[in-house]
Amino acid sequence: MEQNKEFKPYIPADRVTPELTATSIIIGMLLAIIFGAANAYLGLRVGMTVSASIPAAVISMGIIRMILKKNSILENNIVQTIGSAGESVAAGAIFTLPALFMWYSEGVIPTQPGILEITLIAVIGGLLGVFFMIPLRNALIVKEHGILPYPEGTACAEVLLAGEESGDGASTVFAGMGLAAFFKFVIDGLKAVPGELALKFKGFAGEIGTQIHPAVLSVGYICGPKIASFMFAGGLLSWMVLIPLIVTFGSTITMAPATQTIGDLFNTGGASAIWSSYIRYIGAGALAAGGIISLIKSLPLIVRTFRDSMASLGANGTGGKLRTEQDLPMSVVLIVIAALTLAVWLIPAIPVSLLGAVIVVIFGFFFAAVSSRMVGLVGSSNNPVSGMAIATLLFTTLILKATGESGTSGMTAAIAIGSIICIVAAISGDTSQDLKTGYLLGSTPKKQQIGEVIGVVASALAIGGTLYLLNAAWGFNSGELSAPQASLMKLITEGVMSGNLPWNLVIIGAIIAVIIELMKIPVLPFAIGMYLPIHINACIMVGGIIRWIVEKSKKDEKKREKAVNNGLLYCSGMIAGEGLIGILLAVVAIFGWDKVINLGAMMNLPEAVAQWLGLAMFAVIILLVFVFSAWKKEKSKQQ
Repeated sequence: MEQNKEFKPYIPADRVTPELTATSIIIGMLLAIIFGAANAYLGLRVGMTVSASIPAAVISMGIIRMILKKNSILENNIVQTIGSAGESVAAGAIFTLPALFMWYSEGVIPTQPGILEITLIAVIGGLLGVFFMIPLRNALIVKEHGILPYPEGTACAEVLLAGEESGDGASTVFAGMGLAAFFKFVIDGLKAVPGELALKFKGFAGEIGTQIHPAVLSVGYICGPKIASFMFAGGLLSWMVLIPLIVTFGSTITMAPATQTIGDLFNTGGASAIWSSYIRYIGAGALAAGGIISLIKSLPLIVRTFRDSMASLGANGTGGKLRTEQDLPMSVVLIVIAALTLAVWLIPAIPVSLLGAVIVVIFGFFFAAVSSRMVGLVGSSNNPVSGMAIATLLFTTLILKATGESGTSGMTAAIAIGSIICIVAAISGDTSQDLKTGYLLGSTPKKQQIGEVIGVVASALAIGGTLYLLNAAWGFNSGELSAPQASLMKLITEGVMSGNLPWNLVIIGAIIAVIIELMKIPVLPFAIGMYLPIHINACIMVGGIIRWIVEKSKKDEKKREKAVNNGLLYCSGMIAGEGLIGILLAVVAIFGWDKVINLGAMMNLPEAVAQWLGLAMFAVIILLVFVFSAWKKEKSKQQ
């Protein structure tokens, strides 16, 4: 493994090539908005987002190289740096802020959160995440090169380097976007086929089925078969074990939070009604416990990370002489952090007091340092951002309640603080991966850091409108947008402030999570599976199975890697395509045009026929993933 002194980036430090250009800024901002909106829609549906760095890099190569006839790898790197920020801002926002919309719809708070409030929270959280990370770059990216692998950052660098030889990956991403957009419009726009297939059993209260949405299937492919199977197992426990047990032994019982007997509830609403009234609280307990367990398990690493990061700050030298050593000046970093801290306290649109602003800085910097190092070790997908957000909410809500800031004002303040911290943790991890990519390629850190700022601001300006649009069209915590992470944060905050939670159900879920952890099964994906409807988990499982088949279909390692990567690009495109059409359909629903284009209502097909049509479309969606992954190489080889 190379040592730091011997490391030579792809573009030498003494060579200057285009980086932060008008082209890279414009394309990067567009991709930040697109992937931010798409991931917001995806996260509100299934409770997780996916990295946008590699698809942004591939699209950038397609545009800059193929269309603009330019060939600048560092310019492409700036595009992915700006573009990937949208996903992280979206993740932090949708994990927390929809709770405020839910409270408004329930009459808990008098007004909806304003677009200005959402935008400011997103901007402040994003910028804090970037500027907290800058002093750590030399310690984590440079000095520990060869020690901290930064999996996504290294993979993105490899994709950009491969693009120097061939730029055919962009067509795969665009194919995924176009085809998923078509399927999404047919399923949820025209409603020509059902978006969900269900199998019910006579005399048994359990239910199983699957959604047929390309983006949900893509999540399973990207996560892989292991994570998908853990989620599916959690779903099976909830829908095929817990729901039948509740109905079997409690059919004549009325139990809070429902107001009718469990038998009547099941007869009128089926398994979904039992899930809504009881199982989601059990799932919330499992998910909260899982997040805390993950955080506790990471504590030794967290403490060591923070200690090592702080120890290296004194010798950081952020103003290197070489182009590849130039960070934004420390004076600028400190001034911006101080200004943002004051903004959290003084801006009226943000419901946070001076105490809350202090909490933001302390927790923010701590979790930024932790997140930046942890993504270097285990990757962004294993970074316990939700666990950090849960811990922040618990401590913040307890502190606010203890200091007299209780009730609705305390609840909204806790969510605002939790949202900022969540965005800080997500963005600092994303910034670290991007800076690793830049370090390998020979990018100028200062220009990348400016790119991160641009990406944060662009996506933050769009996320408020996106949340308003989606809430106006369908509402959060609905069938279309269950907003699982935000619902969990809402339950935690309410539980601490008011104690109105059905704690028996929450504790059952927490104990299940402990049992799963003792069995050495990854607790977070299992808990997410318990919390989500089985139909989402099953669709994710199908994606995981496809990934497994693709991996097994190629004996040659290079061919296998190529096939898997083609599938990753295609599935990333499908997530973006479905997300964008989801936003478009939200506009259609707001104006009432959804009823005009509803072919399903016009055709009024028998349910059995509609289910078979849905199954046929699902088969086509699955087939196309193979066409663009395992079979793509074979096809090109024949040509």
